[in-house]
Amino acid sequence: MTVEGSDAAVAQRGLVRFDALERVVHWTSAALFTVLFATAIPLYYGSLFGLDLPRFTVEQIHLWTGLALPVPFVVAMVLPGGRRLRRDLRRVNEWTRSEVAWIGSWGRAENAADKFNPGQKLNAVVVAASSVVLFITGVVLKWFSLVPVSWRSGATFVHDTFAWLLVLVVVGHIVMALSHREALASMVRGRVSESWAKRHAPRWWAELDAPGDGRDATGGERTR
Repeated sequence: MTVEGSDAAVAQRGLVRFDALERVVHWTSAALFTVLFATAIPLYYGSLFGLDLPRFTVEQIHLWTGLALPVPFVVAMVLPGGRRLRRDLRRVNEWTRSEVAWIGSWGRAENAADKFNPGQKLNAVVVAASSVVLFITGVVLKWFSLVPVSWRSGATFVHDTFAWLLVLVVVGHIVMALSHREALASMVRGRVSESWAKRHAPRWWAELDAPGDGRDATGGERTR
């Protein structure tokens, strides 16, 4: 094969954006969130779109699904193969002045996106923070006799408020994912094209394109 042909094959296969472990964590978490939302409806409204279900059963499914929610992420973080996930987590928590300005301008300010754009970073932060609040308040609501009275006061209100916030954020995430098909596909196949990276994640692509072994500091790599 010619050099040109080899380069073309590399470009066609694309860049690794998410490895298999990251994709498993994402879709497992998505499935758990779906169960939580589905079981929250009859607990909140009394029925699931008119279908009456045994409340105790629904409560137990909701409870144990909520307790299981952090498990995939925690397990993946401690596994040796979770190196890329740990590096992506650090990347999500690193904010530049231009990214903060982009958020403050509602997306109108100039910003050369990293592997994750500011909107994706903010989405991850809100989902993580809301999940922690829901986990804690859910434990308080279930085992209220084990906590101080001051903790119990308002736990239902806080739990419901953050649940609605999370619903709005997740719906927005789904809408944005469906409108950016290649980014969505990367959470299925794991890869994006170089042209997509240049256009939507130029800072990340620049790191990948730097001289070296084809691997960036966050674990991204070219498929060869």
